Amino acid sequence: MTVGVLIIAHDTVGQSLLDTAVSVIGVCPIMTEILPVNKHSNPERTLREAYEKLARLDEGDGVLVLTDIFGSTPSNIACKLKKAHHIEVIAGLNLPMLVRILNYHTLSLSQLVDKAITGGHDGIVHFRG
Repeated sequence: MTVGVLIIAHDTVGQSLLDTAVSVIGVCPIMTEILPVNKHSNPERTLREAYEKLARLDEGDGVLVLTDIFGSTPSNIACKLKKAHHIEVIAGLNLPMLVRILNYHTLSLSQLVDKAITGGHDGIVHFRG
C-alpha cells in the first residue's frame, strides 16, 4: 500500500502541475486524483466529490491532500476533509513540491508531508545579482 494524493486546485492548475511533474519524472508512481474548482463550482457538491475521491485513494496508508492557495475555496474544501481519518492537508502547491512527492512516493504519510513542505520551500529561490 502507499499514500494517495488528492489535488484540489483552481481550474486546470492541479492537472497542469501533475502533467508537468509526471513529464519530469517520467511516470506517476502514486495514486493521484485531481479535483478542479472554479467560480461555478458548487461547494457542497465539490465536497462530496472530494470524499468520493478520498475513498478511492485511501488504501490504508492515508491521503495527502494538496491545494493551491490557503484560504481559497479549494483550500476550504480541503480543510473540511480533515474530519476524515489519516488525511493531511498542505496548501501552497507548487511544481517542486509535487516532483518531490513523486520521487518519495514510498514514504509514510507523515514523512511525505515533510518532504512535500521542504520540496516546496526549497524550490523557491531568489536569484540575486
